[in-house]
Amino acid sequence: MSKPIGKLTALAASALMLSSCATMSAGSASGGESLVFSDEFDAGSLDTSKWSAVGPTFWVNQEEQAYVDSPETIRFLPAGAVPGAEGGVLVLQPRFSEGFETPDGRKADFVSGRITTADKFDFTHGRAVARIRMPDATGVWPAFWLLGYGQWPSGGEIDIMEYVGEAEWTAVAMHGPGYSGDTPLVKRYPFPAGTDVTDWHEYEADWNTDRIIFKVDGNPFYTVTRAMVEEHGPWRFDTPQHVILNFAVGGNYPFNVNHISEPYRGLPEETVARIKQDELMMEVDWVRVYQDR
Repeated sequence: MSKPIGKLTALAASALMLSSCATMSAGSASGGESLVFSDEFDAGSLDTSKWSAVGPTFWVNQEEQAYVDSPETIRFLPAGAVPGAEGGVLVLQPRFSEGFETPDGRKADFVSGRITTADKFDFTHGRAVARIRMPDATGVWPAFWLLGYGQWPSGGEIDIMEYVGEAEWTAVAMHGPGYSGDTPLVKRYPFPAGTDVTDWHEYEADWNTDRIIFKVDGNPFYTVTRAMVEEHGPWRFDTPQHVILNFAVGGNYPFNVNHISEPYRGLPEETVARIKQDELMMEVDWVRVYQDR
């Protein structure tokens, strides 16, 4: 005999429905918005009218990888190939490449992918959203973020999603003059029970001249106001910023969280082994940017 739905069960079902609605609507335009940029990653190759791949001379944060423009590190899977994806998928994947030497003489044992819309698309104020899935692996450092032009951090930086290998949370942050590096404007997002970074989530920044609201799956969890920023330095968020997706490994942020120094800074042997087995990747279903009409 079936049991009637109890009060707690009904409430849970209602909450699940609300959560599902938020997830479905996070990447959709509201009535007062227009879609000004999107990439659904259905073409099977990098759309170079929108993105550029970053090369190996770029290096920051004592990261252990070199970025290369290669189908090994920046690749695409067709619609239907990735469970849960709405269409084609961008894959940024670190690879083991012992002794890889960059043009400026730096040696790295890993290569990976980073793409940017710099000088091809940028925007001032709006809502940037990406649907992303990542691996549970200590010391990886995938990110989705916005960056202004000029000498860092003078142009401002909005980190919409940073993940350093603890699957229960991701983080957001803002950087600018007086609040860069170990910024006070940072917040972790703890995933609700039953989900983590290995599931698909929509990561979002809703940005205007007075504040930035950070959301996951449409749910706001951290608001940074102009007044909060100006306690530390000038507000540098009224000029254009471009979009970046990247998969770093090791480096300062993972090290500051996990305190692992061997065999690589912030990167333990078990994660190295999984990179060698080509198991770890950042999957991006789509990226969209909306602005008010």
